[in-house]
Amino acid sequence: MPLDLEEQEQLDQFKAFWQKYRNLITGILTAALLIYAAYSGFQWWRNSQAAQASQLYDTMVIAISKGDKEQTLRAADDLQKQFGRTPYASMSSLVAAKIASDAGDAPKAIEYLRWTAKNASNDAYAALGKLRLASQLIEQGTEKDFTEADAILKETPIKGFEALWLERRGDWYLAQKKISDARNSYQDAWKKLDQSKEFPEEARRLLKVKLDAVGGIAQ
Repeated sequence: MPLDLEEQEQLDQFKAFWQKYRNLITGILTAALLIYAAYSGFQWWRNSQAAQASQLYDTMVIAISKGDKEQTLRAADDLQKQFGRTPYASMSSLVAAKIASDAGDAPKAIEYLRWTAKNASNDAYAALGKLRLASQLIEQGTEKDFTEADAILKETPIKGFEALWLERRGDWYLAQKKISDARNSYQDAWKKLDQSKEFPEEARRLLKVKLDAVGGIAQ
């Protein structure tokens, strides 16, 4: 059926528009398809990584239940190397640090905690890694360890962990027999903790014990 004049004019306008902008339109569509393909590929890769990391973490849990320290730490090492960007690597490193510390292997525990503090997949794991690393260093008690712990505690506290940051600073002072400074830090931590209802009661009790040891809560 022949086109009328108006339809023919619209067709000619479309042809002119396409002739002028076809390269741009094609480029945009191609870029969009590439972005979608890359996103889909990344999602598949991330899901695959998470699934494999989960299996390895399960292996670690079984090793823990058997009391197999060597296999536990080996699984944690593998998670760091192969799946370091997944939450399982952060979780396993924190667990491995505790196991190494309980076994009297402080250097190994510090190694795991340093990795977690630097590479944790989210802020909560990073905060736990830094706080436990500071504790381990304070317990070591050398000048070098105190300096490293001091540097950690001078960082801006990760949101939600301000009270624990202040408590750890109090531990830092107390280990160096700076009782007045320790009391001030513990009191500041107590105020922060008192404003935050999500912390478990055990955390409050422990901080109260520390406060009592340095003179109690200021009235």
